[in-house]
Amino acid sequence: MSFIDQLKQRRTIYAIGKNVQQSPEQLNELIHTAIKYAPSSFNSQSSRAVTLFGESHTNFWEIVRETLRKLVPPEAFASTDNKINSFSAGFATVLFYEDQSVITGLQEQFPAYAENFPIWSEHSTAMAQLAVWTALSEIHVGASLQHYNPIIDAEVAQTFEIPATWKLRAQLVLGSIEAPAGEKTFIDDTIRFKTFA
Repeated sequence: MSFIDQLKQRRTIYAIGKNVQQSPEQLNELIHTAIKYAPSSFNSQSSRAVTLFGESHTNFWEIVRETLRKLVPPEAFASTDNKINSFSAGFATVLFYEDQSVITGLQEQFPAYAENFPIWSEHSTAMAQLAVWTALSEIHVGASLQHYNPIIDAEVAQTFEIPATWKLRAQLVLGSIEAPAGEKTFIDDTIRFKTFA
């Protein structure tokens, strides 16, 4: 499968389950390799990942649920609860972090670019997320990218012993594909692209 075909195949899969064919060890190896080979500015390698399986995966989504319970009006919580149930039904969750000590170090080393390093860090984590998501799709593991940070950051950091310099950027929940993604639509190319010769 070509890289372009892999990109086309990668979709947001909400209906996921625990029936994956790969072991946690195999998935961990794939996740780690994808992140290691994802590009980063100045080869900073600022991206960090925490992969949660089993009880840790379930506990993470309970943290999200209980955090949201305090913020969402009771009459509107049922839909939120159902959404968290769908994530908890998955096989694992990857927490994507960026190590702020790396960014600070680069700012000190290259002061002329200091204001850009936080931006470039966001680029790095985005590329790491896409690399992992696409690699999972290639082995027919479904996933969806979630962003419950920063409201969950402190409790997650305490629960999973996350270093203080790591900043949570996204959560990728993954599992077996229990129902396909819906049709993907696109805006007209003329709106998005310009070409000059």
